[in-house]
Amino acid sequence: MDTGRRLVAGSRNRNEFVVINADDFERPKFAQVSSRQICQICGDDIEVLVEEEFFVACNECAFPVCRTCYEYERREGTQACPQCKTRYKRHKGSPRVEGDEEEDGDDDLEKEFNFGNFDSKETPNDPVTNLERPCGVGQSSLSWLGTSNPIVQSNGTNILLLTDGEEVDRISPDHHALIVPPYLGFGGQIIPSNATQSSASTQHRAINPNKDISVYGYGTVAWKDRIDEWKRKQLNKCQHLQHAGWDGNGFDGYGQENDELPMSDESRQPLSRKLPIASSKINPYRIIILLRLIILGFFFHYRLLNPVLDAYGLWLTSVICEIWFAISWILDQFPKWYPIERETYLDRLSLRYEKEGKPSELADVDIFVSTVDPMKEPPLITANTVLSILAVDYPIAKVSCYVSDDGAAMLTFEALSETSEFAKKWVPFCKKFNIEPRAPEWYFAQKIDYLKDKFHPDFVRERRAIKREYEEFKVRINALVSMAQKVPEEGWTMQDGTPWPGNNVRDHPGMIQVFLGHDGVLDEEGNNLPRLVYVSREKRPGYNHHKKAGAMNALVRVSAVISNAPYILNVDCDHYINNSKALREAMCFLMDPISGKKVCYVQFPQRFDGIDRHDRYSNRNVVFFDINMKGLDGIQGPIYVGTGCVFRRQALYGFDAPVEEKPPGKTCNCWPKWFFFCRGSKRKNRKSNHKQEEKKKKRAKHREASTQVHALDIFEEHRGQESENSFLVPREKLEKKFGQSPVFVASTLQENGGTARGVGFASCLSEAMHVISCGYEDKTDWGKEVGWIYGSVTEDILTGFKMHCHGWRSVYCIPKRPAFKGSAPINLSDRLHQVLRWALGSVEIFLSKHCPIWYGYRGGLKWLERFSYINSVVYPWTSIPLVAYCTLPAICLLTGKFIVPEISSYASIVFMALFVSIAATSILEMQWGGVSIDDWWRNEQFWVIGGVSSHLFALFQGLLKVLAGVETSFTVTSKGADDGEFSELYLFKWTSLLIPPMTLLILNIIGVVAGISNAINNGYESWGPLFGKLFFAIWVIMHLYPFLKGIMGKQDRVPTIIIVWSILLSSICSLLWVRVNPFIGKYDGPVLEVCGLDCN
Repeated sequence: MDTGRRLVAGSRNRNEFVVINADDFERPKFAQVSSRQICQICGDDIEVLVEEEFFVACNECAFPVCRTCYEYERREGTQACPQCKTRYKRHKGSPRVEGDEEEDGDDDLEKEFNFGNFDSKETPNDPVTNLERPCGVGQSSLSWLGTSNPIVQSNGTNILLLTDGEEVDRISPDHHALIVPPYLGFGGQIIPSNATQSSASTQHRAINPNKDISVYGYGTVAWKDRIDEWKRKQLNKCQHLQHAGWDGNGFDGYGQENDELPMSDESRQPLSRKLPIASSKINPYRIIILLRLIILGFFFHYRLLNPVLDAYGLWLTSVICEIWFAISWILDQFPKWYPIERETYLDRLSLRYEKEGKPSELADVDIFVSTVDPMKEPPLITANTVLSILAVDYPIAKVSCYVSDDGAAMLTFEALSETSEFAKKWVPFCKKFNIEPRAPEWYFAQKIDYLKDKFHPDFVRERRAIKREYEEFKVRINALVSMAQKVPEEGWTMQDGTPWPGNNVRDHPGMIQVFLGHDGVLDEEGNNLPRLVYVSREKRPGYNHHKKAGAMNALVRVSAVISNAPYILNVDCDHYINNSKALREAMCFLMDPISGKKVCYVQFPQRFDGIDRHDRYSNRNVVFFDINMKGLDGIQGPIYVGTGCVFRRQALYGFDAPVEEKPPGKTCNCWPKWFFFCRGSKRKNRKSNHKQEEKKKKRAKHREASTQVHALDIFEEHRGQESENSFLVPREKLEKKFGQSPVFVASTLQENGGTARGVGFASCLSEAMHVISCGYEDKTDWGKEVGWIYGSVTEDILTGFKMHCHGWRSVYCIPKRPAFKGSAPINLSDRLHQVLRWALGSVEIFLSKHCPIWYGYRGGLKWLERFSYINSVVYPWTSIPLVAYCTLPAICLLTGKFIVPEISSYASIVFMALFVSIAATSILEMQWGGVSIDDWWRNEQFWVIGGVSSHLFALFQGLLKVLAGVETSFTVTSKGADDGEFSELYLFKWTSLLIPPMTLLILNIIGVVAGISNAINNGYESWGPLFGKLFFAIWVIMHLYPFLKGIMGKQDRVPTIIIVWSILLSSICSLLWVRVNPFIGKYDGPVLEVCGLDCN
């Protein structure tokens, strides 16, 4: 049959044949436009209406769907848009379906098939004429077609055959699909001819070939088969692309989404989406920020133009401090301009990468756990973290856990050995009953109904059994801890009698032990277990091992040799996986086909257990994690906070982010040529030369990269034998960057991970020992451009900053169930030491070449993201103006002077407006961030406490370390807790960090007492000026109140040493002030006056 170049579809089994659409010659030629739209379901062009607009099926989201698919979805499908799930409304010319009677609109049933009355003299191919001509139903007007269409007569019913009486593929004309008018009782459906059993006499229905055939219902015949076949082809095409080198992320080299991917299937939809903050919350917030800026301008205008002459020093100090606070506020505030939240779709991730009957296509993940001192980081806590990792809800073969023991402690090694044995019972129990969390210590400590949603008959019995096993496991771990407290003089020995290699913590060889994941080790139910590897890098005197950053880089190299997963999760030893689907949450971003290629890491917020209900020292840090980090996520992503972060391995290797190719810019041809000629040719030549140079550089880089890959392949195949000298240059560059390990260097070029084939496990372990040697990083880029960056004790900020400078972006993921939970130092002294370490790292970054104030301007770092990084390294310097500002109230109360002159009406309005704007900003932040007022107030209090103590000490220590070379010791924060609930909260530990805040507290209390006493003695008039000074001093005391409770301890008693130091410093300050500016005027003798009489 001659189909006239038409697309046909049909089913031989169903005896159906339909011409679905036609080409441009046969179809009505609608108005031409400059661009085209493609249907996201079938891939055909979307027709253009007479009004030169595309056909829009859904008025809500405008998801591109052609009219044929729209008609099919209304008749046979869900009658809803595939994207927004909104019910389709009936368009003019479309047949009615069930539910259309409830919709309002123009009813054009009388005009729907009215095309019979058109003049035969007119050209039938005229689109405007054919679409606008009124026609009549049932009139015989087929002469213009040039053929006499036969009519099938069945029991008196005249029905037009679709195929015009011709035989198609050996199917007789009387068995072709028929079109039955709605009034025949078949609902306008297409049915075979032998099924027409109507005795009603009907007139035939003419077919207008210039009108879309879906109007008549032809699109319903075998349409489902065609859609299924098309989906099957597209799926096969995607799988072919995957096997050919496409890694499932939907990018064609530069992060652009592949247009050929079918978007109608649920598995092809995006794996995550952004959820902007509601405009009713964010718009007032932005308005208040701008108003606060304006008010600050009026405030400083008043302060600078109205100095206090009798207290000029106090006034000048206060103004300098206020200017610094304003700059610090701007750096902190504007990175929160675009806060967003995110939502993940775990079901789509499973549909895409875990197809039924096929092996999982989810990416492999290497998980790093770091520990140093088992006395401060109890092995039981580390064991719970490891157990939660081994029981994570992720394919077993794709999980590898690496535990870094940087203290080379035999206690950690033995505890990990016990943990691997208990994991054989714990992992199958977790996966069988799907329990949460999967850290046994915290699972059994839950004060909830553990039988909720449990219906398995063996659950109670097995839970009791596994709880008894865990208690026995705890006893064994505690026995190991007790035994490790008494170290033998000759050191520890292993079971075979050989000395423990790590007896000397500062001088020992590297150690690697694979506990699980090899030699057929199975759990109790006969299933495989994830890989568990113990690693302790080599340490020798005379080498700088770079503390935690060096240990993490050693894990990067070891994991690359053994498993080489494309993604890496790092957690502290006290941060267990609280949500077993945490890895899947991260994969929704890293493996997302739309934006996954440019994501360097996914950061989860830190949540903590074991903190007192009031969170006295702001350990939860809710304001930072729920407000600041959400703001950064809307710019270029959150900063890396050291734990609970899933990295892309390629980003850790120092590679740049993939660059998106922008479409060529449109040029305007409306200007005359002489206009461009007059602009001058120098500028044009300069631009063209610049573009040519950039192209040459790109080509050279590409050529160099390909040469490196080729050279590496030759180097792997013929190790130590290079046939050409050209291969030596790339090899030297690779070794200079990554070190002299051919196996590891080969793994760095595998973007999708995977180990080399044909390499035995023994060879891998031998190479792994090589890459953790203490001299491996010498003369390489490790710690400079590759891996965790050295130069600061807060390597997390520096590492994330370098990645963002390379053009990567990060993602902040907040699942409904917290992904990770950890332990926080609730003791005041430990908390201050923790903040001291963070602030010291910021000072080191500020004084290094990586300071964000002057580093990375030619990279991909955005300006608001730079503001955030600048604020993260500048905040310790705020301690100097903060200490000075907190001292001013006491000085003002003791001297009777003030930093502000007599307040006028204008000044009072400005001050009140400033206070109201500060309060409004905080309230709106708490509203869109979901932070309670208690958490916000605790954060404000500890900002002052830490600022006048830890930040001040960190500033001086950082200056001594950088300028004078004086090293500071690294203090590991204690992670353990005593038996009593919140017992550490009341434990007092002496530290010099307590002296400055205690001194400020006593000074302000003395100032308040002195000011009130002076007002009582001087009468009523002195109370007015006193209120401003009292408010200032009480503001300081209220912020230092948690510190006051902390030093009192549980017995409400201040330690003697604190009282002695504080009184001593307060007395010195008071005496100095009395010496410089006493409270009473100096007596210069009697005042002599001339009497006016001439005594002579």
